[in-house]
Amino acid sequence: MSTPEGAVAVELERLRGAVATGFAEVKGSLSVLMERSTRTEQDLARLREDTDKEIDALKSEVEQLKARRWPLGVLGAVAGVAGAATGAISLFVR
Repeated sequence: MSTPEGAVAVELERLRGAVATGFAEVKGSLSVLMERSTRTEQDLARLREDTDKEIDALKSEVEQLKARRWPLGVLGAVAGVAGAATGAISLFVR
């Protein structure tokens, strides 16, 4: 009866080794996935920071452009007054 028990013990040991190897492979795969996830999160954080900086720069450029634009309403009024003045002058000069 020692032969079947010995064979069972050997098979159990082989099974134990196979399970340990499988767990080691799964553990390694999970480590790789965690590293990739961490890198992806870092890349995403950097991308957000860069995008926010670029958006802030664009906002400041737009504000600068708004500050330097010509006030069209005032220019229209000045042009109208100048046109009326030249018309009045031309009427009185004749």
